[in-house]
Amino acid sequence: MKEITTGLTHTSTVTVTHDLTAEAMGSGDMPVFATPAMVALMENAAMLAVAPALGDELTTVGGRIDASHLKASPQGAAISAHATLTAIEGKKLSFEIVAQEGDTIIGKATHLRFVVERERFLKNTTAGTAAK
Repeated sequence: MKEITTGLTHTSTVTVTHDLTAEAMGSGDMPVFATPAMVALMENAAMLAVAPALGDELTTVGGRIDASHLKASPQGAAISAHATLTAIEGKKLSFEIVAQEGDTIIGKATHLRFVVERERFLKNTTAGTAAK
């Protein structure tokens, strides 16, 4: 593992398709960018911000996200989520994330991720323990 330092960033992008609408995801009944899709994009940006520093044996898993979806976006809109690592406490990583459609902020979040060993984590899942 390389050293993880605050200030690491990543921007993830997506174009809103029907599959990413509230109507299709079941989180609402409107054909606009779904909040769960925005949250997934935010988590993806945070994960990828630190991934290069972790190596193959380690990854991060989401522990908490506090997100606000501030503005609706239509199908066809290009959405970006920019994550910045703001704090490190052992294996706990804190991020600030902003989602935008062009120059318009459509969402904000704080997010906690935890560094885990891939194999150990999977062995501790319900499916992993049931197979024993």
